[in-house]
Amino acid sequence: MAKHLPKYTVPSLTPTEGAKVAEVLQSRLHALNDLALTLKHVHWNVVGPHFIAVHEMIDPQVLAVRAMVDAVAERIATLGVAPVGTPGALVKARTWEDYELGRASTTDHLTALDHVYVGVITSHREAAEAVAELDDVTNDLLIGHLHELELFHWFIRAHLESAGGALKS
Repeated sequence: MAKHLPKYTVPSLTPTEGAKVAEVLQSRLHALNDLALTLKHVHWNVVGPHFIAVHEMIDPQVLAVRAMVDAVAERIATLGVAPVGTPGALVKARTWEDYELGRASTTDHLTALDHVYVGVITSHREAAEAVAELDDVTNDLLIGHLHELELFHWFIRAHLESAGGALKS
């Protein structure tokens, strides 16, 4: 739970409920900030066949994820809690491994991004479920993000899929 209860929150939530929702959102803020940085890293470091397709596919994802970051941070503030977006806080709170690839092939990066998206989407779904009974607005925000994140994940997987539908792993 947030270190201190907010002095106010949105109507229909108690300060305790607002703090609980904000705590869930704070974990999403960290994950989405990490995803935006990871995607930009891939954009800069992808090489090989299909370079330009992957390079150009990634930037719109970066922009969309950055917009998600802003929406989550603003929702936390609306709930009466201060969003924390510093690199140190992200690293301290991270429960996932850092992205390991540097300069690498499109297939290597897309395979790694497939795993990144699985983790982000899975934890985003868990967050949506955690707030579903408390706050429809936050739940709706997270579900909207899931729509985009799953679409981006499909873009990644489409590059890894064989004509028969099997994924390279």
